[in-house]
Amino acid sequence: MNFGFFRVAAAVPEKVDIAYSAGNAARIIEIVRRAAAEGVRVVVFPELSVTGYTCGDLLRMPKLADDAERALSEIADATAALPVAAIVGMPVRVVDRLYNCAVVVGGGNVWGAVPKSYIPNYDEFYEARYFRSGYGVADETIVLAGRECCFGSDLLFSLDGVEFGVEICEDLWAPVPPSSLMAVRGAKVVFNLSASPEIVGKHDYLRSLIAQQSARTVAAYVYASSGRGESSTDLVFAGNAIIAENGRIMEEAGRFSREGMLAVADIDADLLSARRTTRNTFEYEAAPAVRVVEIETVDAEYRDDLRRTVDPMPFVPSDEATREERCAEIFEIQGRGLVQRLEHTRCKCAVIGISGGLDSTLALLVTVHAFDILGLDRKGVIGVTMPGFGTTGRTYANALNMMRALGVSIEEVSIKAACEQHFRDIGLPANDRSVTFENAQARERTQILMDMANMRGGMVVGTGDMSELALGWATYNGDQMSMYGVNASVPKTLVRYLVQWYARRSQTGQELRATLDDVLDTPVSPELLPADDNGDIAQRTENIVGPYELHDFFLYSMLRQGFAPAKTAYLACRAFEGRYDRPTIVRWLGIFLKRFFAQQFKRSAMPDGPKVGSVALSPRGDWRMPSDADARAWVEQMQI
Repeated sequence: MNFGFFRVAAAVPEKVDIAYSAGNAARIIEIVRRAAAEGVRVVVFPELSVTGYTCGDLLRMPKLADDAERALSEIADATAALPVAAIVGMPVRVVDRLYNCAVVVGGGNVWGAVPKSYIPNYDEFYEARYFRSGYGVADETIVLAGRECCFGSDLLFSLDGVEFGVEICEDLWAPVPPSSLMAVRGAKVVFNLSASPEIVGKHDYLRSLIAQQSARTVAAYVYASSGRGESSTDLVFAGNAIIAENGRIMEEAGRFSREGMLAVADIDADLLSARRTTRNTFEYEAAPAVRVVEIETVDAEYRDDLRRTVDPMPFVPSDEATREERCAEIFEIQGRGLVQRLEHTRCKCAVIGISGGLDSTLALLVTVHAFDILGLDRKGVIGVTMPGFGTTGRTYANALNMMRALGVSIEEVSIKAACEQHFRDIGLPANDRSVTFENAQARERTQILMDMANMRGGMVVGTGDMSELALGWATYNGDQMSMYGVNASVPKTLVRYLVQWYARRSQTGQELRATLDDVLDTPVSPELLPADDNGDIAQRTENIVGPYELHDFFLYSMLRQGFAPAKTAYLACRAFEGRYDRPTIVRWLGIFLKRFFAQQFKRSAMPDGPKVGSVALSPRGDWRMPSDADARAWVEQMQI
């Protein structure tokens, strides 16, 4: 299975010979063969790559166009036995008009020629001296290089079931790029043949433009621009090969190279389709009709060398600077959400259960931030530690130290006696350590928090995170419930970095920083079972439900990307190669799927909380799922 991946490439030959099409064709053919050897299905070359862009008035000479057609015939012939299509640039004569065209060849055929729509005629550009605009040209057929092919700006192409469009240089810079209309008509990949000269600062803008256009069109954008060999009379062409997908630069080759460049990436057509399916604004009835040309090449062999980066932590930016910025923004969103709720309810008191673990730590930090924004006394934040049968000295000490350092009110209520009385009341044996033993403690703690909030006219701030909600790793009407859940859309892998970010802030005192560091080093646990003989945590969550880094990967893959279990497992094996083998990944994926489906009833009753990212589980907004949905179709796909 290729799971919807479609390999594309942007190519820049090592040199272009101005007005010598035969030499350019030879270099193009060499790169086409190299691309085919690397499993590429479509490769794009720069604008007027067959003749060179800077031919000047030589473009007026019929011989140049004739030579280009002969060169095109050679390129097309070279593709006859190759599993690749190529897009090259050349001048094309139609009747008595000359067009700057992108020509698609493959399987020994010329499939179509797309004329440039927007002809620049300002500053260093004077293309209107030679070329006519192809804007609006449609439903035409021409003979090119001795082969009949479609011609017009209304063309899309299809290969392996993936539709793609083509535009040329200035088209991207237009107010309404042709690619925008191509995308709403079905193109999932757009190729751009360009000859964009370098000036200071332009490259960064170009990268941003390409990334943004791929985001606006929910498509992949493959860009190739002229390089070495173009005339430097007034300009310098650095050569750009850039591939973006839905707002992210996936691959690019270095500029100013004296060697041929080939940027290769696997586009995820299934992902793009899934993203478009969820956006009902991705429609434009006024978009012009298109002709779709089906391309045929020799069959490509299946390859298992995925050419794209699979991030093992999709919720956490890998770049440190970006991660710091993201943490600050998320923390602010969390805080502002709570501020609004406090203002609306006129509450000046917030009650939080503090366990000394990551989730309650983050909730406490957010609540203190909200009180600071409102100018309220931090003593209005009541941190409640509720020691139970599994509470360890380490977490207990961290809870107290953290609350003291933050200057909040501290309350302590042991739940042991109340739980023991409850166990006797319901007839639970003294040595029972079942789920009843655990859940009774969680519900007792919630009751304490709710009643304390009632006594003070305050609200209970929830501590549970999104990963726990996905797995249902919470006690129904216990820690699942609160009056506002500030961590509701923050996954466990991100909670850790948020606490770490807060600890590293310059205004965080040494005492608080040391406590937060120890919280970060503490194993994740609900601490509902007695500690071991050494007084250490005996109940480790990840030993029971699996590693949170895997579950967060599964969650993102399923909800944000819409992937089926088989593709999720395939990508997880890539992302976590060397850390988890396939049987381990499949095992935990099975547990994730079963729990995710079975525990929806807890999410259906989850309290309000702020959405901070693109994935959230609120039954009122992002995730509406029946509590009795059947997981078998998902589980059976992996034979779990």
